[in-house]
Amino acid sequence: MSRAREAVSRDWFRDWFGEEYLSIYPHRDEREAEEAVRLFLAAAPPPSAAPVLDLACGAGRHLRELLAAGVPAVGLDLSLELLQRSRRASPRGHLVRADMRRLPVADAVLGGVTSFFTSFGYFATREEDAEVAREMRRVLRPDGAFLLDFLNAGRVREELVAEDVREVRGVRVRQSREILGDTVVKRIRIESGSDDGGPREFEERVRLYEPRDLERLLGASGLATTARFGDYGGTPFTPGSPRLILAGRAS
Repeated sequence: MSRAREAVSRDWFRDWFGEEYLSIYPHRDEREAEEAVRLFLAAAPPPSAAPVLDLACGAGRHLRELLAAGVPAVGLDLSLELLQRSRRASPRGHLVRADMRRLPVADAVLGGVTSFFTSFGYFATREEDAEVAREMRRVLRPDGAFLLDFLNAGRVREELVAEDVREVRGVRVRQSREILGDTVVKRIRIESGSDDGGPREFEERVRLYEPRDLERLLGASGLATTARFGDYGGTPFTPGSPRLILAGRAS
């Protein structure tokens, strides 16, 4: 791999979650966000009146639902474009731009931390993923709660679609997927619709953690899993579940 290609792969998230991402994924399931927040509040309710941090809050659909439920929530993301969209979605929400590996939050002040919609496993090394978990634990109060909403790695491996092509608002988008080691890689090629007429290419990389491995990583950071779900409706996790959702508390 060339040095340029390696740099792009390592920091793919800095380039991808911007205007192009918003343009080809213009809508996300609002009902799904409502269900996910409801599951968090039922499975691992944070202490009353304690603030909750939504890591990688994106365009703010989960933040909006947390606020609607009366939770004093704060959204954090690295993408300025997504934070601007979140501001429009939740004008009264507090937003922070930062890297989840280094949270600009004091120790033991939060009642909860959430990570919705596969916002974990983005980094080049497992140690960086562990840094995120340690930061989650650091900012939580001793009675604080967490929820981590992730991929079902086994199902991803079994059902991976190698390539698809679709049009979004007149824009042709080609997506290819492969699993390299422990990481699922999706390459996105926007083939038409750009201002200069040329294609644009982006990449997503998510490390695939088996349930036991992810629980072990969280546990080593002081986050004890108390519940494991396979969907936002709260169904127990099975090998065929669409999601792996872990909830628990600071230990």
